[in-house]
Amino acid sequence: MAAIHRLGGARAWVTAGLIFLVTPAVVAAGVVLLGDRRYYLVSMAVLVCALGPFALVFENRRPQARELVILAVLTAIGVAGREAFFMLPHFKPVAAIVIITGVALGPEAGFLVGAATAFVSNFLFGQGPWTPWQMFGFGLVGFAAGLAFRPGRLPRRRLALVPFGAVAVFAVYGPIVDTCALVMFYPEPTAALAVAVYAAGVPVNLIHAAATVLFLLVLARPMIAKIQRVQLKYGLMDPG
Repeated sequence: MAAIHRLGGARAWVTAGLIFLVTPAVVAAGVVLLGDRRYYLVSMAVLVCALGPFALVFENRRPQARELVILAVLTAIGVAGREAFFMLPHFKPVAAIVIITGVALGPEAGFLVGAATAFVSNFLFGQGPWTPWQMFGFGLVGFAAGLAFRPGRLPRRRLALVPFGAVAVFAVYGPIVDTCALVMFYPEPTAALAVAVYAAGVPVNLIHAAATVLFLLVLARPMIAKIQRVQLKYGLMDPG
C-alpha cells in the first residue's frame, strides 16, 4: 500500500489547525465558558479533534478495520500499563507507548492514541477537568514523535528516542498539566503563583520523564519491530 502519512498541502494545514489551534481552543473553552463542569463533553470534543487528522491521512478511502484494531491495541496497552503501575505515582509507561505509536505509525496515529489513552484510562483513575488537558498533552507528545522520527529525520534508535522522550515529557506534557493545575485551583493566577506551580511540578515531571526513559529503553526496539512486521504483513499505515 502506498504511504499515506505524507503531510502536505491543504491537509497539512488542516491537521496543524486541528491540533495546534482547535484542540487548545476546545480545552480553553472548557475552562472559560463551561467552568470545568462539562469535562466529559470537552473530552469528547478533544477526541473528535484527534480523529480528524487521523481520518485525513486516508484521503479518498476509509481506514481498514485492521488499521483501527492496531490503534485500539496500542491504546489498550497504554491503559493497561498505566493501571499496572498505579502504585507508583507519576511513574507510568503511557508516554513511552504514545511515542512508540507516533514513531511507528505516524504523527496522526500518535496524537489519536495519546488522546484516547488518557481518556479511557481515566475511567480507572478518575475523570475530571484535568482529562482534556492530559489528552492534549499525551496527544501532542505522540504527534511530535511522529514528526521527529519520520524517515530521513531522527534515527529510530534508543540513542535518539530516549532523550526525545525525556524532553517531550518534561518540556511538553508536564507544563501542559501544570497549567491545568494553575487554572483549576487559582481562579485569578498571578505571575508568582505560576512560578510556584511550575516549580512544584518539576519533581513530578522529572519522575515521569525518568519513567519514560526507562520504558523506552525496554520497549521501543521490540515494539517498533513488531509493529513494522504487522505493517509489512498486512499493508498497514506507513509513516514514510
